[in-house]
Amino acid sequence: MKALVLERQGELSLRDIDLPSDMGPTDVRIKLHTVGVCGSDVHYYTHGKIGDFVVNAPMVLGHEASGTVIEVGKDVTTLNVGDRVCMEPGVPDLTSRASKLGIYNVDPAVTFWATPPVHGVLCAECVHPAAFTFKLPDTVSFAEAAMVEPFAVGMQAAKRAHIAPGDTAVVLGAGTIGIMTALAALAAGCARVLISDLSAEKLAIAESYDGITGINIRQTSVVDAVAEVTAGWGADVVFECSGAQAAMNDLFRIVRPGGAIVFVGLPPDPVAIDISAATVRECRMETVFRYANVFDRALDLIAAGKVDLKPLLSETYPFDASIEAFDRAAEGRPSDVKLQIRVDTESEAP
Repeated sequence: MKALVLERQGELSLRDIDLPSDMGPTDVRIKLHTVGVCGSDVHYYTHGKIGDFVVNAPMVLGHEASGTVIEVGKDVTTLNVGDRVCMEPGVPDLTSRASKLGIYNVDPAVTFWATPPVHGVLCAECVHPAAFTFKLPDTVSFAEAAMVEPFAVGMQAAKRAHIAPGDTAVVLGAGTIGIMTALAALAAGCARVLISDLSAEKLAIAESYDGITGINIRQTSVVDAVAEVTAGWGADVVFECSGAQAAMNDLFRIVRPGGAIVFVGLPPDPVAIDISAATVRECRMETVFRYANVFDRALDLIAAGKVDLKPLLSETYPFDASIEAFDRAAEGRPSDVKLQIRVDTESEAP
């Protein structure tokens, strides 16, 4: 079928490619509707690898997806043909030790869309386990459903933070994941969230939400801003979503004694952190890799109107303009948060 294929670093094509299509008894076949352009997709396009994951052969991109069920396996009881759905893109080995511990996101055997050598879903249809496919409530559009995946990362970060009602949080980096982490922190009970970035445009989008205050680090020190808001005590939780060394240098000056730091962003290169500064504050440090057991909760929050992701959608491209969408994402326009590609251009549903 026709798909957006990363041929090699820096080269994309829209062409026919043979993709796995066999269905098992617990699988469903899905007609893709909307697929988001993720930063990891763009990084594979521009750099050809992320850490140890290297693109050594042509690979279909895309893992933030929604669509419609068009076929169900004989043992599937939770979904029906015609159901609108979104899909958790990582499928673990359910017999693995990681899965049994409830941390299937770090299962070495997990297969995750658009992670070499696994193909993604910027194509017409896909086959996926029903257990990792979630029916959409009528209140959730295909576009919102395709943002459940990145929002689940923010949910995982909030879960790892062990937020208490009334906490003050700081998010370093106002990209897509940074803003979604801020929204997840508010949903988890934070009274206020400060978010920092170099981009005034992204900060303006973040500040359109009640409870979020932006810090433009071109103009104001994060350390000073947090000290002013917390009377010098520090934030209860700091979410590091930028991956920048400069942000790492400030971590232990903005977290309160006994507070938590959650590492969400993936630095492109190794970074240094001050262990001595962490120790004297007895900080708890957590890391986030994708998510586990939060995908349905993320969808429920959106469906309930507790989290509104619509302001984060910058533009939607038709499937035939997929390469243009990726080139724009690679530009890194300051005003862009989330770009999406509408694969199904025939359906009238948004």
